[in-house]
Amino acid sequence: MPGTPESRDAIEREMEQTRQHLGATLDQLVYRANPKTIAGRQVAAVKGYFVDVDGAPRTGNIVKVVGGAVGAVVVVVVLRRIVRD
Repeated sequence: MPGTPESRDAIEREMEQTRQHLGATLDQLVYRANPKTIAGRQVAAVKGYFVDVDGAPRTGNIVKVVGGAVGAVVVVVVLRRIVRD
């Protein structure tokens, strides 16, 4: 029956489990939204791009980035010279 003590106890247990689950979810969201946590994830992502699991540099990726940066500098220098003349 809906008004029996057993059903009330079951409802209270379910409510407590829901509160605990919501509390854990909220704690996880607060942790994940923390600026230090976000920065740490980004640093790990960048580091993972340039360094493999063993700690050795990923020269292929490093060469790509350095090549792109050098290319960008060359383009800027050429464009500045074209605009000046």
